[in-house]
Order: sequence, then C-alpha cells, then structure tokens
Amino acid sequence: MKSLLLSCTYATAAFAASTGRVSLCKALRDIDPAAIGPSDDGYVGLSTENWSATAWAEPSCIVRPSNATSLSKVVGLLVQNEIQFAIRSGGHMPSPLGANINNGVLIDMSRFDDLVYDEKARVVTIGAGLRWRDVYEGLEKYNRTAVGGRVLDVGVGGLILGSGLSYLSDLYGLACDNIVSFEIILPNGTLTTATQAHNPDLFWALKGGANNFGIVATFTINTYPLPTVWGGIKIYTPDQFPSVLDAFHEYQSTPNKDPHANLMIQAAPLNESIGVLVNMVYLKPEANPAAFKPFEKLSTVADTTKVQSFVEMMSGAVLPDIPRWDWHATSFTPSHTLYSTISSLLVNAPELSTLSSLNTGTLTIGFQPISSSMVAAGESRGGNALGLSPVNQTWLVLDVGWQFATDDKTAHEATGSLRRKIEDAAKEEDEYVEYIFMNDASWDQDVIGHYGEKNVKRLQRVIGEYGADGVWGRLVGGGFKVPS
Repeated sequence: MKSLLLSCTYATAAFAASTGRVSLCKALRDIDPAAIGPSDDGYVGLSTENWSATAWAEPSCIVRPSNATSLSKVVGLLVQNEIQFAIRSGGHMPSPLGANINNGVLIDMSRFDDLVYDEKARVVTIGAGLRWRDVYEGLEKYNRTAVGGRVLDVGVGGLILGSGLSYLSDLYGLACDNIVSFEIILPNGTLTTATQAHNPDLFWALKGGANNFGIVATFTINTYPLPTVWGGIKIYTPDQFPSVLDAFHEYQSTPNKDPHANLMIQAAPLNESIGVLVNMVYLKPEANPAAFKPFEKLSTVADTTKVQSFVEMMSGAVLPDIPRWDWHATSFTPSHTLYSTISSLLVNAPELSTLSSLNTGTLTIGFQPISSSMVAAGESRGGNALGLSPVNQTWLVLDVGWQFATDDKTAHEATGSLRRKIEDAAKEEDEYVEYIFMNDASWDQDVIGHYGEKNVKRLQRVIGEYGADGVWGRLVGGGFKVPS
C-alpha cells in the first residue's frame, strides 16, 4: 500500500490506466476485502444500483466498508492521495454523479446496516446504508416509528442530510430535526460525533448541509409511538385537476390545521391514464377525518384509503418503470390565483410538447403542503441550516422521466424552463419562497445558496473549522455544495 502513497501525481494518473485501477483497488482491498474493480464479479450490478440510470457510472473501484474504522482508513488513503470519490447511501437521487463517479472511487455505504434501539432513551441508531423500509420495519417490533422518508426504498443518509420531509413532519419537524447524534468521518480520517452539546456547529450544519463536511456513518434519531393510520390514495380524472387544487388551497387555508393530517398531490399532464393522485394520511385510526373535508365534494375514480399500518400505507406508493429521471424543485406560499396559473401552464406550456415527444416522456408535478408548525417543530429541536420561513408554504416538484441518454439535455432543459415559468408567476404575485427542497432538486439548482446569506456564511465557517475546505471540496464533487 505504501507504493500507492508516493505522490498525488501517481494517484491521479492511476485513473487513466487499467493497471492503475488494479493498484488502486488492491490498496483499498487491503483495508476492505469487499472492494471490487471493473473486472470483478458484481461490479456491473453495484455500479448501476442507483435508482435512475442518469446516476449510473463507471468507478475505478467500489469500496464497501462495514465499520467506521475501515471507512476512516479508506477516507485517509483517498484524501492523502488526492483521489476523487463519491458517497452512496441508497442511491435514490437521480443527479448525474451525485452518488456515483466515473474513474474515481465509489464508497458504497450499504454494509452500514445496523439498527440498534435504545428502549430507555427511545432513540435508535441506524447505519447510513439502510433504507427507510428497514428502519420502519425494524422499529415496528418496539411499537415505535421515526421521522423519515415517504418512499420506502429511499436511503437513510441522503434523505437526512438533505433535510427529509415526512408524513410526521407537522408534528415533529423534518428528519434532520430529529437527529440526536451524528457519527462522522472528517476529511482527515478522524471519527467523531456531533451533538447539540459536542461539536454543536457541525451538528447544526449537518442538518441540511449534505456531504460537505465528511461521511456520516451512523445516525442516532428520536422515535415516536407507532400509529395505526387512516390513509391511502384517492384518484381523480385529469379534468378535475383545477378542482383538486381548489380543495388543496382550502385544506391549506384552514386555521389551526390538524398536524396529524398530511397529503401530497401528484398530477401527470402527459398521461391521462394516471390522472390526479392525492396521497392522504391521518396519523390516527379515524376514517375520513375533518381535515380532508374539502376533498369530500369531489368524486373519485378510485380510492384505496382505509385504516392500516403506517408501513402498509406507504407501501401503496408506486413509481413508474422508466429508466431515466430528473427532478426540479421550487417553493411558494399558497395562492388560489397561482394554483390556477400553474394549472393553465400544465395545459398550454410548449415545454409539455417537447417532453411528450421523448420516448416514454412522462412528467409528474407534485404539490407538498408545508405548515408553519413544521418549521416551529424544527426550531424547537435546535434549528437547522435550511433558513426556512415560519409560514405555510408549498414545496413543488417536477419529476420528469424518459428512456434514452441522448435525450438527457432536452428533458433537463425543458423541465427547468417550465419550473422557471412557475417561479416567475410566483414572484409576480409575491408568493415566491427562496427555499429549495434538496431532496427534490435538480443537479444544477443552487440549493444551499437559497438557505440565506447568514446560513451560508455559517456553513462556510464550519467547513473551514472541520477541515473540509480545499481537499474535500476538490475530491467529493458530487451532490449539492456550499457556495465558496
């Protein structure tokens, strides 16, 4: 292994030659026997494990450490030799090279899969490689649950570090707000913890700061009583979309909104067979709660709502079988006029014709209601780096899917153009909200720059304090970055 440490020049040049790749993987295999290279069995499956094909890549080596000691050694070797690398938890983010890499090293966290429940403290320590289904099912035996992802296959690490919206958020805040402790490998290879009392600035920064400060190995998080819920999906016809948005605005405008009620609206303007889906959940076993009364006047095409377990309710979410995806996010305060404008754009905007011309071109627009109580819940738990305004708001996401890599640029630009038109409409009505939800954002959106100047400066100071400036920024190129 010493021969690999001779110079940065040698390490960088190793990417270009197959012999260099072999040497790199051999050195990493001395630390982690599970490391594999392009010629090893299982390489193709691991390099294309990311959910969207837009995030597939060809790393020179894939390393899969199973404990913090090995991970620390891997980070030390890569940083000392200026070797570029990427970090993957569940790999659900579709951003190209956000959680994968060409030529460099992919650190696959999937073997960090422990789940340890502390019954006395009512917290659980979870490995960064777990999926949310693992967490929920692991906690069910204790009749507890956690503030986590709404899609069961999403990875723990990326969702929490990007903030993490949950069906429990109106009660307890975002997933990042419910962290008790981060166990993190710093850029110098040191293993440390960050809590509200120990390394408090780092603790704050990791709540929305993504992969800018090191690699989180485990998260210790609060748990809550496991609810039996009423929920499911109500489906409406495409022509009912304006009426659904009217009901949605009424739902958002109710004074003293019930924090046990949550929903998400999804419409597919390019696919009439899908229609308009409203995912509803009420965190009590009460059918048709008053919180959803605005929707009762609308007739449904189908209705799966019922009293069921929390995990069963989330298992009903279905993702289309399309290989390539891109997401775009924006935010605004609730407005009946703005919702009407968006409804019109989804019929008349020329970008829709562009997207529909792509092979399997599909667009889904999602409306996610965010309450001021969610923001207050986060503040009461020590705050986060997001810079959220304590007002009711809507986080909107545009999900676009298509078939072929040759259409990547077209899909990205058309969806981005449609997003900007929605933002322009929100600004014109003075409803625009600066915040961009990282977990739904596209790769070229300035997510962290929208946290506000004060928070960005504080994040920059934390990067300098914990040694992540310079080398870490150069070597970990993927993901959303703190502006320099």
